[in-house]
Amino acid sequence: MQVSKNTCLRNGISFAKGGDMKKIIALFIFGMTIFYSCKTAEQKAKKEEKKISKRDYSISKDNSYNDIFLDSADVIKYIAQNTISDSISRRIISFYNTRNYEYAWFSSDGISEQAMGFSSLLNFSNDTTSKQKKLEKEMDNLMADSNLQVRKNIKSIRNTELLLTERLIEYSLTNFEKGYVKRKELERFIPFKKENPLELADSLLNKKHKDDKYFSDINKSYKLLEDQLRRYVDIAKSGGWPSIGKVNLREFKQNHSSSQVISMKRVLIATGDIQLKDTSDLYDSNLRNGIKSFQLRFGFTPDGKLDDKLIKEMNVSVINRIKQILINMNRMRWLPQEPEGRLIEVNIPAFTLQVHNGKDAIFSMPVVVGKEGHNTTLFSDMMTTIVFSPYWNVPSSIVKNEIIPGMDADPNYLDVHNMEITGQQGNLPVVRQKPGPENSLGKVKFLFPNSFNIYLHDTPAKELFNKDIRAFSHGCIRVYDPEKLSNYLLKNNDDWTPEKIKKAMNSGNEQYVKLKKPVPVFITYYTAWVDGDGVLNFRDDIYGHDKEVAQKMFTR
Repeated sequence: MQVSKNTCLRNGISFAKGGDMKKIIALFIFGMTIFYSCKTAEQKAKKEEKKISKRDYSISKDNSYNDIFLDSADVIKYIAQNTISDSISRRIISFYNTRNYEYAWFSSDGISEQAMGFSSLLNFSNDTTSKQKKLEKEMDNLMADSNLQVRKNIKSIRNTELLLTERLIEYSLTNFEKGYVKRKELERFIPFKKENPLELADSLLNKKHKDDKYFSDINKSYKLLEDQLRRYVDIAKSGGWPSIGKVNLREFKQNHSSSQVISMKRVLIATGDIQLKDTSDLYDSNLRNGIKSFQLRFGFTPDGKLDDKLIKEMNVSVINRIKQILINMNRMRWLPQEPEGRLIEVNIPAFTLQVHNGKDAIFSMPVVVGKEGHNTTLFSDMMTTIVFSPYWNVPSSIVKNEIIPGMDADPNYLDVHNMEITGQQGNLPVVRQKPGPENSLGKVKFLFPNSFNIYLHDTPAKELFNKDIRAFSHGCIRVYDPEKLSNYLLKNNDDWTPEKIKKAMNSGNEQYVKLKKPVPVFITYYTAWVDGDGVLNFRDDIYGHDKEVAQKMFTR
């Protein structure tokens, strides 16, 4: 409660009525003490009020990032029930005032990318508190529910929402450079309102205070992408690049001349794929080299040949590329700041696995990821075990949709595919494939226990790695060179020489090997990033995540 200064003075002076001079002086001093203490309390109250952002009533379901909202009373109730400290409570209220109590971590469609990213970051932090264990359990249950209906589970989701926010604030105070991220910046970590992409880019690029440039200072990947954002914003403000339109590929070959050649050259000059300022209408070696450069940056085989997929990428406007960069900068906010030791990162749209040791990239290799409908989930966990000559325990969905129809068509189906039935689960048989050269997991698998039952493994279908687009699996991730990965992971284990590893892979006898020190695995989804050579890469949005986020994040 605030007390007025006049009230404080009246109370102090009233004590002095009828007293002698010494009493009057003493009581005057006492009164002034009360006055200044009241003044200090008033100043402190005003200072605390400034720590809470005003509620932004301009945010509504029409322009919000997520489409469900909290009741402010539920936030107050959560704070009271969980005896949260005043400093954290103020930040929670301020966080939701900024969003007009729009959910940060969920929408009516389910769990947001930000919730997945932050959960991965918390997993990586190795927090073992009871609060973190509770959050992990809640998130695992929600992420494992492929048919999650948010509105029917709103009470449990609301509690998880508020716990995630509480953990974000706590994490920012202890992990983001010891609270270097300021309150207002933290409140904008998670998109809360549809914005014009150019205006949003300008606000990121032209921040006046160092405190607002936190990620640029400590996150190299973010900073490199931010630099490219600046370049693309300049291109947009200069008029962008032309649309090439539909191309007749039969005609569009070496020495062909047309206005479309000029448009294509202008696109490739703007993107930096053609260095010479050549805008002639002749399809020459300069254009062909520019096409090869473009192909490399987009994950295509750099053969200089045009096809419909390549033309489609060239026809994407600069504004849509800016959106793509902004979306991926948001994803990069959930990367560990400077991870120490070994780390495995799989980028799904790039179909690539990369092994890091601290800041150093050790090696990379192609991977095959889940096809549409079997999307490899985004998460992180700790790799603990390598299994040589593994059995493949066939998922019940594959047993139902593929194995049983196969058995109906061919009584020898199981023998032909080196499979066996080991039991019964409900109406379905429990089927596993024995170790061997045709085993679907190949000769080795790499386990990082998670609620999705996703892991890395070998494959006998090596021909899939020759394709540019490698989304074929049922959800797990197939690696190109599992022997190389095994040797690296076990190189500090004297019991496992390269010769012994090779023998175990081909033994036909399943063998589990526990890693001396677990290795973090990050499954990521970056469709725009800057590689080790400083080159901006783009990839196709194979699961439609960019499209979904763009509809929530940007005004039309």
